[in-house]
Amino acid sequence: MAQPKIAFITYQDYGKYTSTVEDEDTVLFNFLKEKGLDLTFEIWNDPKVNWDKYDLLLLKSPWDYFDYIIDFREWLDVIEKKNIPMLNPLKTVRWNTDKHYLGDIEAAGFNITPTLWIEPGEAFKLEQIFRHYGTEKIIIKPCVSGGAKNTFAISRDNAEEQAIKLNALFAQESFLAQPFLPEVQTQGEWSFIFFNGQFSHCLLKTPQEGDFRVQHYLGGSIFPKDAPPHLLLQASGIVQQFAANCLYARVDCLEVNGSFMLMELELIEPFLFLFTHQNSLDNYYQALQQHLSKAGLKF
Repeated sequence: MAQPKIAFITYQDYGKYTSTVEDEDTVLFNFLKEKGLDLTFEIWNDPKVNWDKYDLLLLKSPWDYFDYIIDFREWLDVIEKKNIPMLNPLKTVRWNTDKHYLGDIEAAGFNITPTLWIEPGEAFKLEQIFRHYGTEKIIIKPCVSGGAKNTFAISRDNAEEQAIKLNALFAQESFLAQPFLPEVQTQGEWSFIFFNGQFSHCLLKTPQEGDFRVQHYLGGSIFPKDAPPHLLLQASGIVQQFAANCLYARVDCLEVNGSFMLMELELIEPFLFLFTHQNSLDNYYQALQQHLSKAGLKF
């Protein structure tokens, strides 16, 4: 039986999401090639790609999908019609493109960051949000976004000057509003990485001084850590319930008053911080082997 042909899905890199850490895609690609897999880098929205020649799509870094969300969803439709398996699964990827998924996770009994949904056309005043949370600072971001795109930290002091810009954005797409949680700056944000539902490694991300964004390409710092058991238990529960059959998952959370609070469940294009753990590449490979075997794709 011939080796399955696998498309290693990435994006057209214009330097927007340049990282200060090593090129994770290249490291992982070369590692899997050395294991004998037949891989080819492909850009998800490259019109020249012949998807029919592939047995499997390995979704790794379509980091700009939210910039072209209509095109991305249409591409998913094309792949589905061609009946080409994707990791992570298409249905899960579609669900994860819109942060309304957080409401599903909350409804299942898990703690998420308190969230108000601002739908297009709704008359939503910033002052209402401040009053609702009883806070002096809030975070506003689109329901379809990533990489801190159109994410704002708004204080009562600057709310009026930001209102015109934000109301214009609110009219165009769905947003969410959350209270600013000081734990982001005082303690940092935890990331738990899972492969095929099994915990692999954990790290703590902290923003640079004066900022609230923890992304490493925005100046955040990364600290490999042992997983706090009480946080890992909750993260594992979310993965088991909402990331079934996923090759990879990243759970981002805070510890607030000693308890788990979900920030994001990343199932499309999370940076996996493979360089932070000596077994992470092999963990990924073993999980991929299991998925290939389940799909009847031998190598």
